[in-house]
Order: sequence, then C-alpha cells, then structure tokens
Amino acid sequence: MFDITKIRKDFPILDREVNGKPLIYFDNAATSQKPRAVINAIVDYYSNYNANIHRGVHTLSQEATKAFEEAREKIQHHFNAARSHEIILTSGTTHSINLVASGFESILEKEDEIIVSAMEHHSNIVPWQMLCEKTGAALKVIPMTQQGELDMKAYERLLSNHTKLVFVNHVSNALGTVNPIKEIIDKGHDYGAAVLIDGAQATPHIKPDVQELNCEFYTCSAHKICGPTGVGMLYGKEEWLHRLPPYQGGGEMISEVTFEKTTYADLPHKFEAGTPNIAGVISFGVALDYMNQLGFEQIAAYEKTLLDHATKRLREIDKMVIYGTSLQKTAVISFNIEGIHPYDIGSILDKLGIAVRTGHHCAQPIMDYYKIPGTVRASFSFYNTIEEIDLFIEALLRAINMLS
Repeated sequence: MFDITKIRKDFPILDREVNGKPLIYFDNAATSQKPRAVINAIVDYYSNYNANIHRGVHTLSQEATKAFEEAREKIQHHFNAARSHEIILTSGTTHSINLVASGFESILEKEDEIIVSAMEHHSNIVPWQMLCEKTGAALKVIPMTQQGELDMKAYERLLSNHTKLVFVNHVSNALGTVNPIKEIIDKGHDYGAAVLIDGAQATPHIKPDVQELNCEFYTCSAHKICGPTGVGMLYGKEEWLHRLPPYQGGGEMISEVTFEKTTYADLPHKFEAGTPNIAGVISFGVALDYMNQLGFEQIAAYEKTLLDHATKRLREIDKMVIYGTSLQKTAVISFNIEGIHPYDIGSILDKLGIAVRTGHHCAQPIMDYYKIPGTVRASFSFYNTIEEIDLFIEALLRAINMLS
C-alpha cells in the first residue's frame, strides 16, 4: 500500500504555511523536498564525524571516507553501473555535462557534428555551443512536434558518419515528455556516436539501468531525487572515462606531482578534484535508499494518478492551453490561460500558498517553438495529493477571475 499520509509525515516542510495558507508545493521539477532521513543524515555527518576524506589515518577521516564510498556504491547499484569507479561525483547535472563537453574539446575535429534536441534545458545546449565554437564542429538539432515529442524521422536524417556525439534529455523539464532514449541511443550507435543522456528530470520518477540503455554517459542531480543541492553524478563507461582528460586540476585527482610532470589518479578520482560535498554525497545515498524503499513502480503509478486527475481538471477550464500532450509523460503540466500572463497567475497562486513555476524553465527554444513567453508549470511528486490538486484548481479559477 502507498500510504500517502505516512509519507507526508516524513517531510517536515509540508507542515508549514505560506501567506497564512497550508503550503501546496507543485514546483518539484525545480527541486524536490527532503525527507527527514536525508536531513538527519546531513546533521549526523556534521555532528559526529565531520572530516576530510581519502587523506587521513585518524578515525573521523576513515569513518567519513567509508560513508562517502558506500554512497558511491549505492549510486552505482541504483543505476546498475558495472563498476563503482564509473560513477563520478559532481556538483550536479550542469557540472557533469560541462565535464564531458570539456573532455571532448581534445577529441572533436572541424568536420565533426554534434546532435542535441529541441527540448533541451539550457545546460544541455550552451556547453555544446561553446564546444562547437572552440572546435569548429557543427551543432544539429532534432526538431519537436506540436504534441511535444521529438521527430524521430528527422533524427534519423540528421545522423551521419560525421556524428560524434548525441545529447538528449530523458525527460523534458518544461513539458514532462519521456523521450525514446533507447531508440535514440541505438540509432546513434549505428553511426559510431557516443550518447549522453541528461537524466535530471527522469530520475525522480524512473529508475534507469545504464547497462540496459547502453549509453556512454548518464547524468542527474541529487536535489531532484529528495537529496541535497550541490551534488550530482556522472555515469561514464570506463573506456570513455579513461579517454577523456581531467576537467579540473588540484588535490585528490593526482597520483604524483613534480614541477616537471604530474600523473593523474585512477578513476574515479581523476575527475574529482578538491574536497567534495561529503555530507551531500552521503545524504544522496540516503535519499536513494528512501525512494527505493517506497519503490519506483509504486511512485510512478501514484504520480500517474495525480497527473491524470490534474490534466482532467485543467482541461475543464475555459481558454486553457496545455503544452506537451505526449502519452509518455511524467507528472508535469505546462499550461497557459489565453490572454493572461503566466507570471500573474503564479503570483496570485503564491498568495494562496501554492508554489508553481512560471517562465521559460531554462528551455527558451521550446517557448519559441510555441511562440509564447513562458508557461505556468505544475509539477507533482509522490508526496502530493488529489486534495491538493483540487485546491490548486479552485485557486487557479480564483486567479483567472481576478485577472480576466
């Protein structure tokens, strides 16, 4: 049984009020809330065994190192990576993508091509544009359809023997569309391309198997998965991580340093320069434990119930336009009310205690495609309820009435 009452008690923030109203948090695509187990793990580290890792013989350092590396193994098992050193611990998805983009600067040549999709977050567009400017490689874009799906026939036409890299998000942060990444990966491999999947929006809802997907790289951020901010991971196939040069220089990523020459450390430390977010990584592992205990199949089924109910209620509203109507979606709805700016709706909803996101959601090409300035985005998580959605609809109707 998915005991929503019990689950909500695990999240202290859900007890607070905003503007005198009980908080209804529908901005989960931006960041998830944190269960008490994750909060306690952070407090426990700083209270009881705060020390730097991998460097000390003293007890606190050994305890911290053990907890840190156990978290890496939890992440490895969660994503089914073949080896723990294929998990590089980063500050988040953006850091992970830039790490890979930086590495490919020494690999790409002028006639090479990179493919991204029209649905990408800015963090999966800008690094590749910068890479193309440095290398002379060409950037190609998979177009999208009116339903908010990728045009797979167009993707096939873009692929060629010049394609060296394909970068696509698993789930669109602006639309909630679940992209056919296995097909994208396989078709890219037909032309010898490496494929990176941005899993930031997928991992709160889906448990990816990187060996089954057979992608070269997969990224995510802990803060979307009930973990802390400032922590993420990059999965990379061992052969590719050996091939890429280090992203940053400093402590921890070296084997030996002299003024004549430096040799780099083995994986994963080659890509983990400096003191990491130790408490964050440990609590990232705790967050995965928490979500796996609930079960991702149960989470997906419950969130689909929320999505279906919210979609039905929203479609009953006059002048409602929903963007992204793919049958394969996570619990995200982007919408506008004709004649009303999304920012104005979001501001009134906030006064009523309801947190939604408004704007372009760091996905301006999507907004340009639909010829709109932005949307109202309501994104749901497994700790939200049907009752909250009904209150949200009432508040939205009130906002529309005030703004019409």
